[in-house]
Amino acid sequence: MRRKAKYVIVAYIFIISDSPGVLNGQNLYTLLCAGRSSKHVSVKKQRRNGEKMIFKCRNCGGNVVYSPEKKSMYCPHCEGIESQQKMEGTSEETCANCGAPLHAGTFSSSARCEHCGNYIVFDKKVQGEYEPNLILPFKIGKEGAKEILKREFKKRAFTPASFLSEATLDKMEGAYVPFWLYDYIAQYHYAGEGTKVRSWRSGDKEYTETSYYRVIRELNIDFDKIPVDASIAMDDGIMDLMEPYEYKDLEGFQDKYISGFLSEFFNEDAEKLEPRAKRKAQSDAEALLQESLSGYSTLRAQHKQLNMDRLGFFYALLPVWVYTYSYRDQKFPFYVNGQTGKVIGKTPMSMQKLAGYSATVFAITFLIVNFLFMICKL
Repeated sequence: MRRKAKYVIVAYIFIISDSPGVLNGQNLYTLLCAGRSSKHVSVKKQRRNGEKMIFKCRNCGGNVVYSPEKKSMYCPHCEGIESQQKMEGTSEETCANCGAPLHAGTFSSSARCEHCGNYIVFDKKVQGEYEPNLILPFKIGKEGAKEILKREFKKRAFTPASFLSEATLDKMEGAYVPFWLYDYIAQYHYAGEGTKVRSWRSGDKEYTETSYYRVIRELNIDFDKIPVDASIAMDDGIMDLMEPYEYKDLEGFQDKYISGFLSEFFNEDAEKLEPRAKRKAQSDAEALLQESLSGYSTLRAQHKQLNMDRLGFFYALLPVWVYTYSYRDQKFPFYVNGQTGKVIGKTPMSMQKLAGYSATVFAITFLIVNFLFMICKL
């Protein structure tokens, strides 16, 4: 049986159980999230001296952004393809296009100017120690993300009328979230005692036979790129639910991919966040062990030992569409995986719609009861 994984796990499980000292066989469990991770693509980069940069169209001067639908750089003003040229600015505090003040967060590596709407890339936050090893470019564009939300929630009867309106959905922003991806190799040693109980009836007598087994498992497991988000602003539980991502689409980092989107560099380093990755690996190792131990009536563990060694880690940017809906002074965030389209979020309930529905049901119920009462009197 294959268990759906959120990242690539390859486990070699050696089973010794039917009788002491007899090797029954070797099972290969290959649990794939949708394809193995791609090789790191090396891209030549030219260091820039400016504090920030904008991609301008050499045809019309408009802001060139990355288009997930076209899989290329695109100018929405003149519809030029790959017409970008880089224009540098000298201060992170002002827009490289219009000169207006920029209100970017401490960890922002790209931002949208509130005045002219252009997207600015902060050079120093995507270079040197802050340069990502990998990026998973957006596969779903803004219009596609809107349609996904509409399909997901249009049948919810009590959502506010403005929840899926074009005006509110248009406020959705695409964001590259920083992640650390960890590689581990693990060995899981298990020894225990198992029983198998067999019952049968012969004549007027019932027999029960209990067989005892020495159960041994030796698991060799490879964990490939366990993801842990490195953004304080993003809820860890929500980011875990965004998984799985398909690592086959990972590419070497290029700054053109973040033009048109918000992005952050890592808020916390890999060493600080590693315990989360280890917990994920331990949980999956335990699940693999339990899958290999099926078929026994009872099991009693005598020895369990999991050893893990980290092989390395990568700094990557992964795509998420973020839609925040405000209703009755409360914010309701929704997230769409920018590659797979997976949706996470809880819709608000319109008290007005609910009251109207309740009043309708009450009125219909009253009429039915009154009608039945009149019939009974006849």
